[in-house]
Amino acid sequence: MASSRFAPLQRLVISVAVLASFVTFLDGTVVTVALPAISDELGGGITTQQWVVDAYLITLSALILLAGSLSDAYGRVLVMRIGLIAFGVASVAVAAAPDPLILIIARAAQGAAGALLVPSSLALITATMRADVQSRAIGIWTAFTTAAQLVGPLLGGLFVDFLSWRFVFLINVVPIAVTLVLLSRLKLQEHPSGVRVDWLSGALCAIGLGAVVFALIEQPNLGWQSPAIWMPGVIGAALFAWFLVRQQRSSSPLMPLSLFRVRDFAWGNLATLFVYAALSLNGFVVGVYLQQGAGLSATAAGLASLPMTILMILLSSRAGSWAGRFGPRIFMTVGPLIMAVGALMLLVVSEDFDYWWQVLPAMIVLGLGLSLTVAPLTSAILGAIDESRSGIASAVNNAVSRVAGLLVVAMLSTIIGGTLDLAGFHNAAWVTAALLVLGGVVSWIGIRRNPAEEVETPVADGTPSPIG
Repeated sequence: MASSRFAPLQRLVISVAVLASFVTFLDGTVVTVALPAISDELGGGITTQQWVVDAYLITLSALILLAGSLSDAYGRVLVMRIGLIAFGVASVAVAAAPDPLILIIARAAQGAAGALLVPSSLALITATMRADVQSRAIGIWTAFTTAAQLVGPLLGGLFVDFLSWRFVFLINVVPIAVTLVLLSRLKLQEHPSGVRVDWLSGALCAIGLGAVVFALIEQPNLGWQSPAIWMPGVIGAALFAWFLVRQQRSSSPLMPLSLFRVRDFAWGNLATLFVYAALSLNGFVVGVYLQQGAGLSATAAGLASLPMTILMILLSSRAGSWAGRFGPRIFMTVGPLIMAVGALMLLVVSEDFDYWWQVLPAMIVLGLGLSLTVAPLTSAILGAIDESRSGIASAVNNAVSRVAGLLVVAMLSTIIGGTLDLAGFHNAAWVTAALLVLGGVVSWIGIRRNPAEEVETPVADGTPSPIG
């Protein structure tokens, strides 16, 4: 991670940011290959599988906005330390869960703790670095955190096959401990703003999203005509609408709608919505189908995404540097379109399954497109916002990506036609490709800023300016 162009403080900031986010991203994806084993032991079929994923995403996506506000109000380091400890405790509770209900509740607690980590970690980078240095740092952060998402299924598969699915949720204990040690060495002159935190808005967002997702997941079982489905759906949508109205009128909103007046921030988040919905759908479907449909072991299913991981590690930092020099627009356009081709290549998967010819080429193309997309996307969105609001800007962008995954997993039964068989797998590939094309088109239409045109604000003593 080190580079001669990074000051010692900046290298430590990058290390802390990567590790703190690593545990959140890892836990969000490591579960994918464990889903068949979880439903086999605890029961519940595809509905339990959806809830294990979405319980985590509901609290993560809903509370990440509140966490961004807490980060700006009380300081990134404090919020991150609390999040790390809480995440470790919740992970142990998940591993010990005796039934689906306890497991889902513990997963929701994990997501709430994870919400404290991502905006705080990325805000550390955006507040201590600017211009090309910031773009390169975000590229490094992106490479390692996205690799965590991609290598998660492999680690999960190994634990499922050789130990138990329960150990999957204890993987993050070591990185949490290391991050806490590094965090104690990070001496930053933080000046928390102490602004009022809008707890009511946080509750409206969480309950609203939760009710809508409940309706989407359970409607294949009960039908839209059931009051147990349409009532939570209507109430959830109304609460979320109230949340948006409150953001417009609040003096200290969790999601300042004024941020969306910045062109690159608004269009970049729309691109995020499509791209991350596609990534979440593809990750869920591939991880589960390769086991339940193609008959692979959990480890083999996890290994399927390894080419994407390798390409991300090799190319993301470089893509971040290129975006800093040439602007993110071309990368945010071409990257998703390349990924769309990779998604369509999965249509060759057949009953006569062959990973090397039917899946591997698609994984390579997906990995190449993903490597070109993620770092420029993150850099474009956060680089468009002043560092004083970096915490909330990071939180909004992360919330958008999590909500995208949350909704697409909740709609999984509708997308695949009820059953994740070969036809359902192909349906998911078509939808994934369509979402990625939309992400590329939106980026080409909306993104304009060229980071190379920005001038880094000098500091008298030559050191990074402290977080304020």
